Amino acid sequence: MLARHFEPAAPNQAWAGDVTYIATNEGWSYLAVLIDLFSRRVVGWAMSQAKDTELALTALKRAIDTRRRVPRGLVHHTDRGSPYASADYHAELV
Repeated sequence: MLARHFEPAAPNQAWAGDVTYIATNEGWSYLAVLIDLFSRRVVGWAMSQAKDTELALTALKRAIDTRRRVPRGLVHHTDRGSPYASADYHAELV
C-alpha cells in the first residue's frame, strides 16, 4: 500500500499511473503513463484514440517488458478510473 508515501527508497518499489487527454489536429488522443516514483522516470506509456482498458494495459505491458524483472511487492498506484478497474487489467497485475 502506498499510504501517501511518494518517495520510495529505491527503483521499482512503487509505480504510479494515470491517463490524460491531448488535443491534436485529428481530435482527442489519450496518453497513459506509468512512472517510477523513485526516479520519476516514465517506465511505460501508450497512446490511443480511446480511453479504455487496452490503453492502460499497453502502458503496463511496456513497463513490464522494459523492466523485465518486476520485483514482488511492487506497489502499483492509479486512480480508480475505468481503464484500471477492469478484470483484464487486474489479472495482468498478479
